Amino acid sequence: MCSHDSHNPVRCIIPPYISEKLLSEASKSKLPNVIDDELRNSRFRSDRSFFSKLNETQRSVLSPPAKRLKKPAMKMHVYDMQHDTVLGDAKLIWQNGKPKKGLDQDALNVIEAGTATWKLYFEIFSRNSVDNLGMILKHYIHYGNQYDNAFWDGMRMVYGDGDGTIFDSFTADADIIGHELTHGVTQYESNLVYHNQSGALNESVSDVFGIMIKQRLLNQDAKQSDWLIGENVLKGSKYALRSLKAPGTAYVDHPDLGTDPQPATYDQFVSLPDTERGDWGGVHINSGIPNFAFYVTAFNLGGFSWEKAGRIWYAALTDNSMVSENTDFAAFKEATLQKADLLFGTGSLESKAISDGWKEAKV
Repeated sequence: MCSHDSHNPVRCIIPPYISEKLLSEASKSKLPNVIDDELRNSRFRSDRSFFSKLNETQRSVLSPPAKRLKKPAMKMHVYDMQHDTVLGDAKLIWQNGKPKKGLDQDALNVIEAGTATWKLYFEIFSRNSVDNLGMILKHYIHYGNQYDNAFWDGMRMVYGDGDGTIFDSFTADADIIGHELTHGVTQYESNLVYHNQSGALNESVSDVFGIMIKQRLLNQDAKQSDWLIGENVLKGSKYALRSLKAPGTAYVDHPDLGTDPQPATYDQFVSLPDTERGDWGGVHINSGIPNFAFYVTAFNLGGFSWEKAGRIWYAALTDNSMVSENTDFAAFKEATLQKADLLFGTGSLESKAISDGWKEAKV
């Protein structure tokens, strides 16, 4: 599975507890692909170890900032891996201004969701791409052979096609693409350490903005949305990867994965070892708690989630004096309360909704 050093930028949508379950219970026919996935992930660990030791100046050599434009505009490249695993050999198949004729569904998916992500951040939060400097959004599709994951590696997005049995293409959900790109935003802002509560907040922030990207793309308000992450990637009409509305219910009695282990409230916090096998203190599991706080807040406020609740979460995330590398749930709660007061007024309905959201999550 994809593992992480504290400041490693690589973030995967499929958590370790799912990868391990697939490996331990793989049938003889599925085992080759599952082991191949694990081999790929072990190589990513080596890349991450190298990348994590670089400072920002050194990283800029690998990923130079885009040339600033007088007027911010989205810049996007889509590459086809053609089932290879060497990123440098990928074929550029689309960039801004080019016709989309002849592109397959995966390419169209990342263009649509990548555009929706850029638009949410720019049109609602005045942010120019992931780094706020106009970074080119690079998407690499068809990675490997039925690779069961998608990840942000600090410079680009990479998507597997899924095995076709448990997982569909990892480009199938706009919320997953928005989730992974938001890891990049967090990387350039508070850079929440990927361990324990700060790591769970890192994951939760990506789910929160991922769901807003999906909702805005579908023009859904907080009460119309299903609040599900990955409902198309995880095959089966009853299943999704996560639910912000009801953590722990995204998949129940799945024949391969069992039941979603996420808690919704802090009294059900899952204490796990800060190791790879422990999901670095349960970062993908305990993210259900702040996810639920956001859902309750946005639902109670009504309307579009990005208009009020989203503005508050973004303001908190990008204030490094309040939210930094080791911020825990209580500190993030306090940051959102202060931002609600600042944006909408002390004692406002928005401030009350924030307070009620965290109260429902028992934080």
